[in-house]
Amino acid sequence: MRVMLAEDSTLLREGLVRLLAEEGHEVAAAVGDGDALIAAVAGSPPDVVVVDVRMPPTHTDEGLRAALEIRRRWPGVGVLVLSQYVEKRYATELITADTTGVGYLLKDRVAQVEEFLEALDRVGAGGAAFDPEVVRRLLAHSTHADPLSRLTPRERDVLDHMAQGHTNASIAAHLHVSQSAVEKHVNAIFDKLDLSHAAGYSRRVLAVLRYLGS
Repeated sequence: MRVMLAEDSTLLREGLVRLLAEEGHEVAAAVGDGDALIAAVAGSPPDVVVVDVRMPPTHTDEGLRAALEIRRRWPGVGVLVLSQYVEKRYATELITADTTGVGYLLKDRVAQVEEFLEALDRVGAGGAAFDPEVVRRLLAHSTHADPLSRLTPRERDVLDHMAQGHTNASIAAHLHVSQSAVEKHVNAIFDKLDLSHAAGYSRRVLAVLRYLGS
């Protein structure tokens, strides 16, 4: 994949460049702020961008705002946020706008390099990869009424994994159940969230939106 990085820590940025190169990816640009990332993407859009949240000049939310701009102008570019922080407003907007080709990982919770690389591959392939802690923090700050009260504990587990971007097969492996059991739970979730008549993949997206309280 062609990847572009935006990370203001020179040490981490160069480490990611070497890691991705060793894994066979092409690092087309490695920059230190959101504006430079947008300029690089405008020159030649990559498959995926990896971006931190807090970067110069204010070190608040420049990275997420750049990610949203990239998603708006180049919707085919995958976005993987890699940060120490969950910035509620823009994180919710990024995740709920479209869950295809989007990921959000917390740096201090990536225990193994393989976790990052797997998430990058998933986002690059048009999937989603969300750290469950990110989902929990967004939910904890939601002011909307809980739309999930009708779900069983197992159905909530399944929906939690859906929100992280897992497929039915992946959910089955994580929960140690059959894929057919997961499919039954997913259909029950759609029924209880009144999504039975929505068509195709959009039902998964809509269910995640409900889960995030948006």
